[in-house]
Amino acid sequence: MKRDKQACLAVSEMSYSRRDVLKKTLAWSGVALGGAVLSGKLLAQPLSLNYPDEHVKILDESFAKYRLFNASVERLATGMRWVEGPVWSGDGRYLLVSDIANNRIMRWDELTDELSVYRYKSNHSNGLCRDLEGRLIACEGSTTDVEGRRVTRTEHNGTITVLADNFEGKRFNSPNDVIVKRDGSIWFTDPPFQAGSMYEGNIVKTELPDAVYRIDGQTGKLTQVITEIAGPNGLCFSPDESILYVVDCLTGPNRKVWAYDVASDGTLGARKAFISNIKHAAFDGIKCDQDGNLWCGWGSDGSKGQDSKALNGVMVFNKHGKAIGHISLPEYCANICFGGTKGNRLFMAASHSIYSLYVNTRGATFV
Repeated sequence: MKRDKQACLAVSEMSYSRRDVLKKTLAWSGVALGGAVLSGKLLAQPLSLNYPDEHVKILDESFAKYRLFNASVERLATGMRWVEGPVWSGDGRYLLVSDIANNRIMRWDELTDELSVYRYKSNHSNGLCRDLEGRLIACEGSTTDVEGRRVTRTEHNGTITVLADNFEGKRFNSPNDVIVKRDGSIWFTDPPFQAGSMYEGNIVKTELPDAVYRIDGQTGKLTQVITEIAGPNGLCFSPDESILYVVDCLTGPNRKVWAYDVASDGTLGARKAFISNIKHAAFDGIKCDQDGNLWCGWGSDGSKGQDSKALNGVMVFNKHGKAIGHISLPEYCANICFGGTKGNRLFMAASHSIYSLYVNTRGATFV
């Protein structure tokens, strides 16, 4: 009997030893691959182990104060097809992004470092934001006949309210990006991009001109506020909300950013070219920081004779339209947002992956 107990103890210790070796091997292999493993789970991976990170490039000395010496560009998650519309949830400490081609919204959790499906069959949602009550606002760019091509709000109980799906009886093209003003009004762009793609929806004939819309925060009235831009894309307000910035994708020959003065009643003044004549650059989603700098999703516009890999990432312009910084990524960056507990973590939705970088400023809407 005594020998049997000793034999069982020896087998148990051997099994434990093998499990321990396996766990250690997993951990060391994770480190060797440039990541860290905790309880068998791969954590955020820095693109570089150097400080300062060479992916954060100072183009003008005014950008130096925003770069943190010991902060790295990190890849948080990957495995998606076309990532867009990041929005931060401070109360839940998670990030939502649209994985458009997979017709779903994904959730990355800051506390667990896990990526999961938040909503499947999202009507090929694109831009996301939160309203003044913390409810999710989504641009659904799906081009099905019965649903999508609309702007919705997810209520606190999980039900979905349609805020707008047509203008004067005609269906939207494919709502793209969305923001909420401090007066509760909702502003969104409606280009034709997803209306011509079976990859991001279904091909349909568009009924409306490309436009930017405003939903009144009190009455819910829908107004068409901009019609002179071909392919309006990303949009954001200046910190004091006196200026609306809108990305122009199709007017050509190069993408540009227009600036509109915003009146207290929501009407817009004449537009002014804020950023233009930058060859090959593909502006996409944009956000302002608290100093009025414009942080832009960035990449190649697909034209020939350019180094597309060198363009990928986020380009930062000051409030005078001068490029001051570039965050280089291995993938085209479609859209960005600020988040984290202090509002100084830049989240970047880039093609297949989600990246982040701590910076020494906050988003303009941080509270």
